[in-house]
Amino acid sequence: MPRSLGEWLTHLEQLHPSAIELGLERVDAVKERLRLHPPFPVITVGGTNGKGSTCAMLESILDAAGYRVGCYTSPHLLHYNERVRLSGRQADDDSLCRAFAAVEAARDDISLTYFEFGTLAAMWLFLEQQVEVAILEVGLGGRLDAVNIFDSDCAIVTSIDLDHMDYLGDDREAIGREKAGIFRTARPAISADPDPPHSLLQHAEDTAAGLMQLGRDFGAEAQQGQWLFWSLGGWRLTLPYPSLRGTYQIGNACASLAALESLKNKLPVSPQDIRRGLLEATVPGRFQVLPGKPALILDVAHNPHAARALASNLRQMWCGGRTIAVFAMLADKDIAGVIAALREEVDLWLVAGIVHARGAAAAELQDRLMHAGIKAVHDFPDIAAAYRHACQIAGEDDRIAAFGSFHTVAEVMQDARDRKPD
Repeated sequence: MPRSLGEWLTHLEQLHPSAIELGLERVDAVKERLRLHPPFPVITVGGTNGKGSTCAMLESILDAAGYRVGCYTSPHLLHYNERVRLSGRQADDDSLCRAFAAVEAARDDISLTYFEFGTLAAMWLFLEQQVEVAILEVGLGGRLDAVNIFDSDCAIVTSIDLDHMDYLGDDREAIGREKAGIFRTARPAISADPDPPHSLLQHAEDTAAGLMQLGRDFGAEAQQGQWLFWSLGGWRLTLPYPSLRGTYQIGNACASLAALESLKNKLPVSPQDIRRGLLEATVPGRFQVLPGKPALILDVAHNPHAARALASNLRQMWCGGRTIAVFAMLADKDIAGVIAALREEVDLWLVAGIVHARGAAAAELQDRLMHAGIKAVHDFPDIAAAYRHACQIAGEDDRIAAFGSFHTVAEVMQDARDRKPD
């Protein structure tokens, strides 16, 4: 058996011939061997963008209400421990090693992917620690994602847009069908997409899931310095704006509250719990603005839908100088779509390759930008070098925006921490 968390993660990376293999048969077999049948409510969160923010708001509100909350998200930025949280705190190395050992002992000859192994380990730890509610973020799609081996008491689909098309399909209808696979018969299903594809609506009808849709069954009304959440179920709450930046976060907040309203008999929360939770929720790397001059903005936006949201946030944030982008992406993403969404908001592009099998080379990014008619481009050997150059040339009124992937944000975040004086 591996001894340290680092050794375990290396072991997990080598277990399966591919990083992604959609399907539930293998992981469900190991779940049954481990007898992972949670007696507590489970909330599953899927969607193209907004999953992490929705999980964070649910976690923060339920924590404020005094529940012992288990939260499983992915991917991580700097440390694997970020993926598994207990009562708002990252799981420690020893706990994760214990959970991994339990999964390893049960799987025998069944091969598991990195994500499948981690999903089972997270639930094993939640059961061991006797949490009172678990929040599970879908990794990819929904219907065939490892998280979907656990029946949810409420399922949320945040948004549906084009991403992971090699696995999920090449249009919103196909992707919506996969996302809707987390819905369960006669259990609450929440759509935070105000215009979901017909496939999602049809799947909810076919499975008799209790679908509630943003704008139709619940929603928000802007007020002076606050907002009102309303629902057909009867909730009307005057609330502070979430601590998470961006107007689109109101939709994620609405989905969180609709889910909690649907579970009010199992997980009652007070208006004060909701207010506190919205104000205290945090998600690193989602339009995260680090203090100082020049301002540093970190955003994991890696598809056109998320890039448009980032562009909107940049427009709304005052800037007296230039916007300097530190930009790196994976090659299998819609690079041209992300560039198109942000071209009007960026004055200078500093591009770099990602050291990853799927990483796009700096030269490819530069070619894409030049093809789009953008000439203010410089390439660098790695992301850290691009960020250091941005720091050297940026004035106090400028801002640096690092985006394009989790890898981009993680490397800039790490370098920024290393550069910060004690």
